[in-house]
Amino acid sequence: MLTKAFLDYLCYERNYSEKTVLAYQKDISLLLTFSREMGDEGDPCAVTPELIREWIVSLMDAGYTASSVNRKLSALRSFYKFLLKKNFIEVNPMTKIVAPKKRKPLPVFLKESDMDRLLDDVDYSEDYQGVRNRLIIETFYTTGMRSSELIGLNVSDVDLVNGILKVTGKRNKQRLIPFGDALKESMLTYVDIRNAEIGVMDGPFFARENGGPLTLDQVYKIVKRNLSKVVTLKKRSPHVLRHTFATTMLNNDAELGAVKELLGHNSLAATEIYTHTTFEELKKVYKQAHPRA
Repeated sequence: MLTKAFLDYLCYERNYSEKTVLAYQKDISLLLTFSREMGDEGDPCAVTPELIREWIVSLMDAGYTASSVNRKLSALRSFYKFLLKKNFIEVNPMTKIVAPKKRKPLPVFLKESDMDRLLDDVDYSEDYQGVRNRLIIETFYTTGMRSSELIGLNVSDVDLVNGILKVTGKRNKQRLIPFGDALKESMLTYVDIRNAEIGVMDGPFFARENGGPLTLDQVYKIVKRNLSKVVTLKKRSPHVLRHTFATTMLNNDAELGAVKELLGHNSLAATEIYTHTTFEELKKVYKQAHPRA
């Protein structure tokens, strides 16, 4: 009776669509069915916050996502507000219910073997554009810098002697990123070809054929086009290479604080998501390798 009164209210007074009303009916029915399974009578007026919490746990154990559970809880909140307003209940059991938090998606990254193929096996051609494009990908992977930081890199920001890049990040905050001999050799090759193609210059380090700076869209297309040659990931952006840098560093025992500084994060919380990524990889290895995993 109470459920029907609520559904009629949604349909005739609130003008909810038939699809939405059916969804609300299903959500309420799920809770009342669970109530009966727990030994109660399935009376919505007798539902307690404890029962609702147990129901939430059962849904999560059954594989429902936090988003799905939150949608069901939204339907119940409307239902019990209606019952309270109509004086069918004196206390709303939903007021003490905390919705489950949605899990943030883990960063998408490439395996080291995929990066080796991307840098060593893909044919970029040996002309200016090919050498530049390969270096762009290698720089993202080796330094973890953002697209805007790479585009804003000037010739004067690259210290090839000491192996240091001066990067300008968010809110014009500058940081120094060290790099090794492999990237240095690639940069020297690029500089020679760039000087021959465009002439000696003191503008953008990564330049178009006319000497002007690259755009974000151009860099994105360069990365996406070449990532598509080695992986089938849905995301194939420069940020994937930034994620790959961070994950690779942590997988090879880099300290979290050092990775934070290299990425230019303001807090460790932003960097800690990569520890979840490396733990997920660890779990995969464990399940594959251990006979009783």
